[in-house]
Amino acid sequence: MTARMNRRMANEVCGDCGTAEPGWASINRGVLLCDDCCSVHRSLGRHISQVRSLQHSNWATSLLTMVQQLVTSGANSIWEHSLLDPAMARSTKRKPSPNDSLSTKADFTKAKYQYLAFVHRLPCREDDDSTMQDLSKQLHSSVRTGSLETSLRLLSLGADVNFFHPERGATPLHVAASAGQTGQVELLIVHGADPGALDINSKTPIQCAKEAGFSDLYERLTACQFELTDRLIYYLCGRKPDHLSGQHFIIPEMADSSLDRSELAKQARKKLQALSNRQFEELAMDVYDEVDRREMDAVWLTTQNHSALVMDRTVVPFLPVNPEFSSTRNQGRQKLARFNAREFATLIIDILIDARRRQQPGGQHGSTSDAPMTREEMAMALGRMSGFSDEEPVYDSVASDEDDLENQRLSDAKGQRAESMASSDLSDGPITLEEYLQVKKALAASDARVQQLVQLKQQQQQEISLLQSMVQKLMQENANLRTQVASAQVAANKQEGNTENNNSASSRSGRDRPISMFEPRAAPKELSAWKEMGKLPSTEDLVAGMPSSIQRDMGVAGAGAQDDKVNTTGAEPGSLPSQDDVVRKTEQITKNIQELLRSAQESKHDSFIACSEKILTAVKEMAALFPEKPRSETIRLSLQLLTTSAQRLQVQCHHTVPTEPEGDVDMQLLTQQVIQCAYDIAKAAKQLVTIFQ
Repeated sequence: MTARMNRRMANEVCGDCGTAEPGWASINRGVLLCDDCCSVHRSLGRHISQVRSLQHSNWATSLLTMVQQLVTSGANSIWEHSLLDPAMARSTKRKPSPNDSLSTKADFTKAKYQYLAFVHRLPCREDDDSTMQDLSKQLHSSVRTGSLETSLRLLSLGADVNFFHPERGATPLHVAASAGQTGQVELLIVHGADPGALDINSKTPIQCAKEAGFSDLYERLTACQFELTDRLIYYLCGRKPDHLSGQHFIIPEMADSSLDRSELAKQARKKLQALSNRQFEELAMDVYDEVDRREMDAVWLTTQNHSALVMDRTVVPFLPVNPEFSSTRNQGRQKLARFNAREFATLIIDILIDARRRQQPGGQHGSTSDAPMTREEMAMALGRMSGFSDEEPVYDSVASDEDDLENQRLSDAKGQRAESMASSDLSDGPITLEEYLQVKKALAASDARVQQLVQLKQQQQQEISLLQSMVQKLMQENANLRTQVASAQVAANKQEGNTENNNSASSRSGRDRPISMFEPRAAPKELSAWKEMGKLPSTEDLVAGMPSSIQRDMGVAGAGAQDDKVNTTGAEPGSLPSQDDVVRKTEQITKNIQELLRSAQESKHDSFIACSEKILTAVKEMAALFPEKPRSETIRLSLQLLTTSAQRLQVQCHHTVPTEPEGDVDMQLLTQQVIQCAYDIAKAAKQLVTIFQ
């Protein structure tokens, strides 16, 4: 199953640069890594990132399941929150691509994990105790469920993994163990939870799991208590003690013990025995980190192309500096890399012997203030080596001591994996390949649907923007048209006064005066006809009888225009509406279309029907201004397009209300159709306004 899960995660991409087929995982961050990004993570240190090889490292099934769930649930978004926020994307760093240089990837990785530059920040001070306490209480509630992403997000915000809840009287690890949440237990251990902590009833998480009937979880937590010494023992002899049978130490012997008999070795052992329990724990944890570095170097060399071993990214020569440690301790940690294999093995054996001595009731301690440690106290102390020290809370990430647990789990993997999966809330039983493929296929289909909806929404927004710009253009044209009408009326009034003066002068001079070539030839005859009728002609009647050139000089709209333009006073007298009426109705239609577009942008689909009713009413009022059968073909076609589009709009808007109680309406497609109808109405209205210009 472990190999199958490794192959599944190999289909993912690197969480830091997007390279395909990543071969590494950061177990405390919940992301997969390529070779380049893995080398950067290793150079940062285990207090920042705990790296494992997907193919060559020893994995506990429950730990690998936890990492896989974090990867598939998108835990990487926790560390890249601001990069995914469109409002902040421009002000943050760019995520590197697979082809970027190693230095570019290193700068991004340090900002992402070491400085947490892209993590969501709470709107409060980081040292606000009330906020941190509230986050820790939320962690208590989260670990009862199978939502690992929620727990990891709370931990990234500063929740205390060992927070003792005053009302519940327990730590998050007690809660997860009692609930049988194996994935949550693995996550808490990785982030430094203490498996030896006591609740209000003086019970450890191990006892809680045992009493709740989760036997595999009980065995896992038992192994976590001895994670540090188990890792050291496995490094030396390739096997682990059987803790369930009471065996907690395996002390190997050197083939050549001449080094052990030297005076220098004896003095070193005396100094080691003189250390206090806290100092001994710190030394043991530093040796644990050095073991991890050496084992990872061995795995790294087996996975890399030997021609590339000279590259910088293949070298982690000593333990990276931990800024929370003193300079003296950091120097001592780095000097561990100078030990050859024999010297380092001797140091590990001395630590194991002294650890066994310290757990014995009669064991002597270097510090008189340290009481003799019982077996249970030693187990709790070794558990704390994987977590926080009371004086230096540095090892929150030493849950990666868990790397070791995986080795022990491998020895009896087949029987325990099935039980572990059965007790985990992640599934009711072992996950088959068919089930996983079905889930993956459903997720892929869901993602494709989401992408399709996003594209439809973008297209819809583009069409709305286009229609809005057209509406704005129509409103501008209406304003210009009003200005032209006002200018034409002023010019017509002025010409009317000049015409009256010319008529009076002409009547005084008699009919012998020749008519000017600039005067309209038909005017005298028409004036006579109007006089016989007993009334004077209006300004419009006089202007209509003038040549088109004079009408243009006067600014009369429509003079000399194309055949499809309509003179509202001459072409169809008494039947066509005035220009003002057409402009006024067009503005009303435009306002109603704008209201409909706002509803579409705000996804207020329940307002579509009311808006369509207003638009249809305004269109009917516009159509009522014209005769039933206008003589102009252009007017007739524009009116037809206007009315049919308004009717189609009303039908489409009524479709927003499902006819059946369980009917499924595709609002994206329906909104597009509504916008198209509104576009046709605006186009027809513009044609009518253009005709009457």
